[in-house]
Amino acid sequence: MASIGIDPNGRRRILFVAGDGTRKTIRLGKMTQRQAESFKVKVEGLIAQQHSGAVDDELSRWLAGLNDKMHARLAAVGLAKPRNGTSLRQLLDAYFEHLDVKPITSLGYQATRKALLAHFSEDAAIADITPLAAEQWRKKMKDEGLAQATISKRIGIAKHVFKTAVEWEWLVRNPFAAVKAGSQQNKERQFFVTREMAEKVLAACPSLEWKVIFALSRYGGLRCPSEHANLKWTDILWDKGRFRVTCTKTEHHAGRAERWVPLFPELEPVLLEAYQQAPEGAEHVLPRVRDSSINLRTTFTKIVRRAGLEPWERLFHNLRSSRQTELAEQFPAHVVCAWIGNSEKVAEGHYLQVTDAHFARAIAKPAASAAQNQAQSAPVEAGFRKDAPMAKNENRSDLPSDSDSSRYLRDVQVAAAGLEPATRGL
Repeated sequence: MASIGIDPNGRRRILFVAGDGTRKTIRLGKMTQRQAESFKVKVEGLIAQQHSGAVDDELSRWLAGLNDKMHARLAAVGLAKPRNGTSLRQLLDAYFEHLDVKPITSLGYQATRKALLAHFSEDAAIADITPLAAEQWRKKMKDEGLAQATISKRIGIAKHVFKTAVEWEWLVRNPFAAVKAGSQQNKERQFFVTREMAEKVLAACPSLEWKVIFALSRYGGLRCPSEHANLKWTDILWDKGRFRVTCTKTEHHAGRAERWVPLFPELEPVLLEAYQQAPEGAEHVLPRVRDSSINLRTTFTKIVRRAGLEPWERLFHNLRSSRQTELAEQFPAHVVCAWIGNSEKVAEGHYLQVTDAHFARAIAKPAASAAQNQAQSAPVEAGFRKDAPMAKNENRSDLPSDSDSSRYLRDVQVAAAGLEPATRGL
């Protein structure tokens, strides 16, 4: 009924299928095979006990002797009831152990974890956290001057943590359910990188490798560094003018593991030069980017300053945002989103920008417009002046030349008497 698995780090885990048909995992951590086998027998006993309804005294004593951390893991998969006074730390430990997201995403959740523990304390019983206390935490973050987008994200994560506790039957209700998270959009951090600025940065890049990194971000719209790191030379179809992007951020969504992007005219020459200079047998376009220890942001900040510009917020995100804003001017929204790899809703909230160029184009008058408006206004004004004589047209017909049906109606069907029959005596 249960099996033992080993993750890439050598940590063992118990895998089994619950009564509702869902697959469950219990992480054992560093444990010998013999210890794991013994633990598996106990897990199978707990599963059988659930089906039969009979209480096994030996299993009950074994459960009572487990430490809080391991007991919480069993409770998280429904094989034990949470102990009274389950602490916030225990809930967060169990939640993050069962969180099925990318490591980089999980890392982004850690700020919320620290904030919760700092405000409520590690030993706070989750049952004692009230809706009022949850609302007070939101207000405190606002008073501390945190950005609305940051507050919204933390409230959203906290809601999901406590919703999971309710699903695990550790809580009866979610204290964060009614707390308003607000929008995660932050338009103030948007910055449009113009073509002129992009050319300056490209010229300031110290190597061809950095030119490729920048071109892929600004003109290809790729996520940096994840999509840069996975790009291979075999992904580029030179003859078809497109290249394949592996989307690690969205690969867990059906049909969104990869996308195709055009070899835009601004991008192709840089990639072609890099291809011609690549070592024989090279697989990845940017092999050094695959080293997670390299800090691209620090180096790129220096490059922007070397170009004579002030580094903008969200350096790489705004390169991608600028490209999507540009493309939205030329192509349908669904096409641009397919190339960039996001949805129209996400694009509207986090990528598309209103630029100074939009305002300039809106108020600009075409060169010929003034003369054209003057030429058009003369006859219009003359036609509406009370004292303006009507131009006489000797060749004007009382009916248009192609109105044969109207002529027939006038001359034959209506006749001289008109529409109403003649009335005697009048």
